[in-house]
Amino acid sequence: MPDAEATRPNPDPRAATMALLARATRDELSQPLRTHWSSLSYATVRAPEIGLIMLRGRMGGDGAPFNRGEATVTRAVVELETGERGYGQFLGRDPTRAEQAAILEALAQRATDRATVEREVLAPIRQRLAEEAQKKRAETAATRVDFFTLVRAEG
Repeated sequence: MPDAEATRPNPDPRAATMALLARATRDELSQPLRTHWSSLSYATVRAPEIGLIMLRGRMGGDGAPFNRGEATVTRAVVELETGERGYGQFLGRDPTRAEQAAILEALAQRATDRATVEREVLAPIRQRLAEEAQKKRAETAATRVDFFTLVRAEG
C-alpha cells in the first residue's frame, strides 16, 4: 500500500529522502531548484536513462514469487562540485525529473542545504502524500458497510 509505505518510519534518512523524491511531481522538484539553487553547478555521473524492471509478486503476500510484468523506470546520478553524489530514480519516463531528484538528493547530504531541502522540498511532498492518503481513507470510509447480527431473545 503506497501511503502506508510513505508514512512508515525509515531508519536511513537518505533512503527516506530518496523515497519521497521518487514520489514527487515534476513541479515539486523544479520549483525549489529554480528558487534556491538556480546557479548550482554539478557534473552528470550517469546521464538520465530509461529502462525496464521486472515486477514480482506473491499470492497472498507469502506465496511463491511470480513475475507480474515489467515497468518503465528512469534513473540518473549527479555529483555536486563539493563531492556529494545524488541518485534519482522512479517509475515512469521523465529524464528531467530523474536528474532533478538526483540533484536534490545530493543537496540533502550537504549540511548547508539539508534544512532548506527538508523545508522547501521534502515537507511539501510529505504533506501532499498525507492529504492524498487522508482523502483516499475518507472515500473508502464513505463506502463502508457495517454488518451486524440481531440476536432474538427467546424465552
